[in-house]
Amino acid sequence: MRTQELARAALFAALIAICSWISIPTAVPFTLQTFAVFLALGVLGGKLGTLSVAVYLLLGAVGLPVFAGFQGGLGALLGATGGYLAGFLLTALTVWGAERRLGKSAPVFLVSCLLGLALCYLFGSVWFAAVYAAASGPVGLVTVLGWCVFPFVLPDLAKLALAVVLSRRLAAALARRTA
Repeated sequence: MRTQELARAALFAALIAICSWISIPTAVPFTLQTFAVFLALGVLGGKLGTLSVAVYLLLGAVGLPVFAGFQGGLGALLGATGGYLAGFLLTALTVWGAERRLGKSAPVFLVSCLLGLALCYLFGSVWFAAVYAAASGPVGLVTVLGWCVFPFVLPDLAKLALAVVLSRRLAAALARRTA
């Protein structure tokens, strides 16, 4: 990888962190993290976008306060909402895999992001239910979905739409700049 690519990946890891701090606290906080993840994948592509997400998660794992609510450390990753953070990596890997197999077209990107978001919701919800049950007792699937997924679907779709539009423009501008 070139230095310029690594710098861009680091920049987007920082952007994900900044977007996580823009937060409305709830059981699972409303943040702009998903927007930043989608934007990183759209601008940088699957490989470097996945690297950005991985760097973001590693920064949080070592204790830097990069997660929502200025949280950091393994406790945040292993807590009730940690599955959604890990789900960002699933989203990135899904986009990267689709890109490798099907190309970098806008429809492929959009569908792979939707599939990745569904995987993020699935993994995060299962994780949330398990951690919540261990701490507070069993909780039903519909309850978990009501707390952790249903309120986020429309906002996440809006973030994805915005990221698709912006990423195409930013990627084109970056391509012209480096050409």
